[in-house]
Amino acid sequence: MNTAFDKHSMIAGQWVEGKGQTFESWDPSKNQAIATVSSCTISDIKHALAAAVDAKKVLDTKSSADIASFLQTLADEIEALKADFIPVAMAETGLPEARLQGETGRTSGQIRAFATLVAEGSWQQASIDTADAKRQPVPKPDVRAMNISLGPVAVFGASNFPFAFGTLGGDSAAALAAGNPIIVKGHPSHPLTSRYFAQAMLSALEKSGFPMGTFALLQGSGHELGSELVKHPDIKAVGFTGSLGGGRALMDIAANRDEPIPVYAEMGSINPVFIMPEALANRSDAIAQGLASSIAMGCGQFCTSPGLIVCLQSELPQLLAQYLSEQSPGTMLNPGIADAMQSALANRQSNHQVQFLTGGLSDTPLTPPASLMQIRAADFLANGEAIAEFSEEIFGPASLVVSCESVDELLNVAENLSGNLTATIHADDYQSTPLTQLLTLLKPRTGRILFNGYPTGVEVCQSMQHGGPYPASSFAHASSVGTAAINRFVSRNAYQNWPDELLPAELQNANPLGILRLVDNHYSRTAL
Repeated sequence: MNTAFDKHSMIAGQWVEGKGQTFESWDPSKNQAIATVSSCTISDIKHALAAAVDAKKVLDTKSSADIASFLQTLADEIEALKADFIPVAMAETGLPEARLQGETGRTSGQIRAFATLVAEGSWQQASIDTADAKRQPVPKPDVRAMNISLGPVAVFGASNFPFAFGTLGGDSAAALAAGNPIIVKGHPSHPLTSRYFAQAMLSALEKSGFPMGTFALLQGSGHELGSELVKHPDIKAVGFTGSLGGGRALMDIAANRDEPIPVYAEMGSINPVFIMPEALANRSDAIAQGLASSIAMGCGQFCTSPGLIVCLQSELPQLLAQYLSEQSPGTMLNPGIADAMQSALANRQSNHQVQFLTGGLSDTPLTPPASLMQIRAADFLANGEAIAEFSEEIFGPASLVVSCESVDELLNVAENLSGNLTATIHADDYQSTPLTQLLTLLKPRTGRILFNGYPTGVEVCQSMQHGGPYPASSFAHASSVGTAAINRFVSRNAYQNWPDELLPAELQNANPLGILRLVDNHYSRTAL
């Protein structure tokens, strides 16, 4: 495994080593340092943004076919390097090879999906309302509109998906597909892995003839580098996956700029699972087995891990505790995440209303056993502070069962939840009034509702909604997974009474690109 890099960041196609404080690339499975990395500074941000602004001018001249071809080349370059970066990522994250092999395919696959979207052209949402000089009382003008690129986007990679939500993950792919330069703040948990993805980007830019300022990787630990990046006036939007505290801090910084900008933040979720009475009676054992696998998957370090289970009083908590105790411990992504989980478990243990059925504080926090806790619904619902406390995500293999005395109490729990990425329902009677009531309560409180399944595992497709009401994410309508994610990083221009020859090709009468357009309220690919 070659990790003998002397420079870890990339700006304008050049490898650079920051002048800021150093931090360690860490192997959580061995609990030891791998390499020392230097943080970038404000001067590096300025350098990267100057190059990005220049690159934007060139990117604006690139056709949809050019961008689609570049994205396909980028996916090729990632796949060509996987034999090099997978062992490095295994060391930096503790994730198994099979998981990272799959994540490589997801990462290149989502980039290719954006390439297909860009080539097809519908993402630009071209619309045309033709003129009507005879309309009374005033003539109707010719108005045409389409989505356009926004400008330089800051991307903050995640720790739990070092590829798919990392340096060239979904946020980066979406922003690039829309024609934006990106400035990536590399996650300090896996700087060497991030460097390999920057190498793939460098090769793709060179082969595609794209400007080097299209991409920058700024490595750094602490909060200052990210804060200063979001403050920079040339940044036009932010993509972030991480904690509620981190996302909210960036949102506040962005809102306080002279020019406020959107921060598309995905900030975690407890992903409640509701088990209806008939399903509880018919399938307790099978549901417990499935939940145990979902809670323990990836050592609980998925944003869609089920952290809250709501059901009537039953044997299910004991069954689930048994199956969880049989799960092999995984490895936490880094010592900081491991410590945060132990602190959260300690807080729960100090609450006399919470009963631990398995797990708890561990002598090996980097490889903790799964923890299952139980609380009565009456105690969960006791007051606003209790609800807020038990609605906080524990990032790791941990879940809380809320035992209800009645269906009304179960519905009351649902009504008091805040925003979540997902909610899951196990039900056998689809005609029951309580199920209808539960769905009514959950729809405004979640981005995705599953039936008779488990929330871990997110399909990358156009219909996926990976976002939810605050505090799960900053914009309930936005998705960070699937090709709809491109809509976060666009602006929109309208063109009124323009000469046809001056219009973008997407809006010209002849429709030279053959894209689907909304013409006078009817979708069409035909020329005008």
